[in-house]
Amino acid sequence: MNAACCFSALCLFAAVLLPAAAQATHGDGKLHIAVIDVAGGQSTLFVSPTGQSLLVDAGWPGNNYRDADRIVAAAKDLGVTRLNTVLITHYHTDHVGGVPQLVERIPVDKFIDHGTRYGKDPDPAVNYDNYMRVIASGKFQRSIVKAGDALPADGFEGTVIAAAGTVMQSSLPGQGAPNPLCAKAPAVLEDTSENGQSIALVLRFAGLTIVDGGDMTFDRERMLVCPGNKVGPVDLMIVSHHGVDWSSSPVWINSLAPRVAIMDNGSNKGGSTSVIDTIKASPRLEALYQLHPAPSVTYKNPGQTVQGGPEHNTPAEFIANGSGVDGKRVDVTVNPDGGLDIKSQGSGQTKHFVKQ
Repeated sequence: MNAACCFSALCLFAAVLLPAAAQATHGDGKLHIAVIDVAGGQSTLFVSPTGQSLLVDAGWPGNNYRDADRIVAAAKDLGVTRLNTVLITHYHTDHVGGVPQLVERIPVDKFIDHGTRYGKDPDPAVNYDNYMRVIASGKFQRSIVKAGDALPADGFEGTVIAAAGTVMQSSLPGQGAPNPLCAKAPAVLEDTSENGQSIALVLRFAGLTIVDGGDMTFDRERMLVCPGNKVGPVDLMIVSHHGVDWSSSPVWINSLAPRVAIMDNGSNKGGSTSVIDTIKASPRLEALYQLHPAPSVTYKNPGQTVQGGPEHNTPAEFIANGSGVDGKRVDVTVNPDGGLDIKSQGSGQTKHFVKQ
């Protein structure tokens, strides 16, 4: 529903028929964010104050359209009937795999990605190939971005801070000061998978900074904050790589010092003990939200990764899904005054965070 349409009798009549949740997201001056549970993949929907939509990643393939249907349900709750922009951070199954099912369920105008799949990635290329078939259909626009680009998504002010294995050379406005935390953050080996190619972006709204690092791993994170911190402090962080402990390094978390962090972990993926503990101890944190409790498992990928028990989780009121429950999300409203209202669908509680 655009501004011109709202003045016609037809649109006024249609507005009466729309559910209240849909009406609330159009023209209310607020940015709405839905962090959707796609079982340890990523899918985060942003809806601008004027109703334009940006979806970051599409979750997994298969599962009888589970992820596509959860995305469409979130879009419907926010009054969205088509996705203006879908950004694919990288070509791993849990991020790009859901695209073919998604475009069957809801209209999409444009895709954004980092270009060609990284040839050294050990995962099969099938999901990239399926995505390229969608692009080759000619039904969708496509933008390929590089680090430092302005985000080409109508309705959003943003910057691509990393893409295709490189990070932006300049700093965000007002940032770039030498970072004393780098002395304790030695250089790490280059990531030679698609994770290292991941798009990471910063969005700005109402004086707030929002970061989504995709699946960036330690090496690119360090490039962005060392020797100078090119990003600076952020207000809201979508935790990189579902909270797996070869991303979300201490120097990244503590340099960005988020006020609120949201982890899109799954019931058996992500939520590493060290990452949760680092976020909870970060200098400005007011709340950590998780989509699931951290699983109590240990696995090796690429090194030993320990997922913690309940003593390492955030409080239950900030966890969207409990034991045996899935599909619930975390919803964020960014108000024009810079305040945040965040609701965990699990507890049904909404917490207000005042702009600092």
